Amino acid sequence: VQLQASGGGLVQAGESLRLSCTTSISISSIKVITWYRQTPEKEREFVAFITDAGTTMYALSVKGRFTVSKDNAKNTAYLQMNSLKPEDTAVYYCAARQGEVQYWGTGTQVTVSS
Repeated sequence: VQLQASGGGLVQAGESLRLSCTTSISISSIKVITWYRQTPEKEREFVAFITDAGTTMYALSVKGRFTVSKDNAKNTAYLQMNSLKPEDTAVYYCAARQGEVQYWGTGTQVTVSS
């Protein structure tokens, strides 16, 4: 399974971005798509996930501001990020769980200026 994250960029605080995660296989066959983020100062942290059934969960730090979704027809998952804060600055990664294996995609940089 290959994943490609995209959509990052430089925005000001309060603005929005939408990240995309495109998969090499049918996304409907993937049990869980998870978004993580990482900065040089912190370990990788969980952001949000969406299951094959559409169940979602969010880290407390992003709940109410971020929305995870997917489009099965496009084999793409999305992370809509609103009301961005400087502390959201990180490299964002998507990952896919298939059975006991977690596949990782490339990251996309999100930078939020104050």
